[in-house]
Amino acid sequence: MSLKQTDEEITITAEMLDAERCRFTVDRPVFPGGGSLLYVNREKAKASPLADKLFRIEKVTAVQLAGSTVTIAKKGTEDWIEIGKKVGKVIRTHFQSEAASLASGLATGTSGDRTLEDQIKIKVQHVLDTQINPGVGGHGGSVSLLDVKGTTVYVRMSGGCQGCGSAALTLKQGIEKAIRQHVPEAGEILDETDHAAGRNPYYAPSIK
Repeated sequence: MSLKQTDEEITITAEMLDAERCRFTVDRPVFPGGGSLLYVNREKAKASPLADKLFRIEKVTAVQLAGSTVTIAKKGTEDWIEIGKKVGKVIRTHFQSEAASLASGLATGTSGDRTLEDQIKIKVQHVLDTQINPGVGGHGGSVSLLDVKGTTVYVRMSGGCQGCGSAALTLKQGIEKAIRQHVPEAGEILDETDHAAGRNPYYAPSIK
């Protein structure tokens, strides 16, 4: 089965892997930072807002999040077309609600007395809370916002992320990508973690 669902903002492509599993590819990260997480029951899925919502769909038995893909396992003989529509709706609603929440926070907290730095801080913190830390938390890691100066964003990695051999990849492909998607006004993004050699800028516009 190959099914493509598109609206103004979100495109989802579904591919049936077998009778029990279907992979949904989304046009944005569902699990930033590399690696993957597999949830095999609803209780454990509560650690991820998206997985928790997907487990509310009847017949869903497992949810795996990896990069821009969501793989669903189901029980029973219900057609994947019908379940796929429900999964697509959940994914789309999830991202739309995140965007609405962000917009609402900015509308109530970024009036004329708010500086650009304040606005960026609010947006970046929201991305870390909803997009980044639920993912890296599964590996015992955490990413915190240290400061915003002008449009430069300073972050620090801790726990399992600090000193990790794949930290640079996590930062470049996960954290930076998520921040750039939701906070386009952010400028340089700098990692202030002491992984071993101190300050490590992982995004600079002048570097290709």
